Amino acid sequence: MLNHISRIQEKLQGLQRQYLQLQRDNERLVQQQQQFEEKDRLQQFRLEELERQLELVKATRPAQMNEADRQALEKRINQYLREIDKCIALLNE
Repeated sequence: MLNHISRIQEKLQGLQRQYLQLQRDNERLVQQQQQFEEKDRLQQFRLEELERQLELVKATRPAQMNEADRQALEKRINQYLREIDKCIALLNE
């Protein structure tokens, strides 16, 4: 009977050690995930910034733009104008 209880206690201690190790592993993985998410967010921001810069460069050289680029620029400008109009309308309310 005591032998049986002793084995149960040993198994319980083993499970407790595994649980603590899994908790540490989980905390480490959560931190890694947060770091990756932050890195991804920064890369997305950088990509968007580079895309804006590319559009600006293309806009400063209209003679070198092909038809698709020109139409994309006009579309973007029109989107900005609509956003500005919405802001003005909100300010006038």
